[in-house]
Amino acid sequence: MAPKWRELADKLAEEIKRGEYAPGQRLPHIRELVDAGEGSKATVHAAYKALEAEGLVTSSRGHGTVVRQQVPLKRLGIARYDKAKWRDGDEVAFIADRVASGRTYRRNEQTQTVNLVEASPEVAAAHGLSTGAPVYARARLVKEGDQPTHMLTSYYRPEHVEGTRLVDPTPGPAGRGGGFRVLYDAGYEIDHMQERLFARVATPDEVKQLQLPPGEPVVELHRTTYTAAGTVVEFAIGVHAASRFAWEYDFKVPDSAKDGEDPQ
Repeated sequence: MAPKWRELADKLAEEIKRGEYAPGQRLPHIRELVDAGEGSKATVHAAYKALEAEGLVTSSRGHGTVVRQQVPLKRLGIARYDKAKWRDGDEVAFIADRVASGRTYRRNEQTQTVNLVEASPEVAAAHGLSTGAPVYARARLVKEGDQPTHMLTSYYRPEHVEGTRLVDPTPGPAGRGGGFRVLYDAGYEIDHMQERLFARVATPDEVKQLQLPPGEPVVELHRTTYTAAGTVVEFAIGVHAASRFAWEYDFKVPDSAKDGEDPQ
């Protein structure tokens, strides 16, 4: 016979799968289930920990136990940067992901802070600066409803962004079209970019900020954005909850031999 906590965990898991508890919805407080006769405090706590280990809920101080979104967001690759979205429209990158995923969004689901900081060796190398040179760091925390999905910090040279909305700490995207539109209006039209991805263990601060369940890794993104002349106008570091995104890339397969390039 299964222990009481296992029976309760299985019962709650079935209710979650049937949609009785929707993604983003909090499960009852432990005391409520105790008062309803579902078991002792220790039993309910063990059931909740089992649900968390199985990836059905997240649990954090101040937020309670919340049902996880089971269908990850599409994190578009090339298509999310389409100029028609941000230059001619108002679909910044994180909103493009939501639209492609058929999910709702609110512009205030992106918060930000902006500070003038000393460039780390990695940031300095990306921008061709000396370590410790002043750069603007624009840090964003992006949520879907109440659940954080990722953090992204963009680093800019002061001469590229001073006097623009990119150094305005007002919450939300940097105006119509977001940061790329601000750079475009300042005379720095983005032309190409490089993205590098790798998975790693989350730091304690990332676990707290992203409300990660125990053991969930993060995917770290490094994005370098260039003008057609090769000027780096943004270097960004993103930290994404691994289970909350499905990364999607659709691109033309190169044929360097056909194009007359050296295939090596």
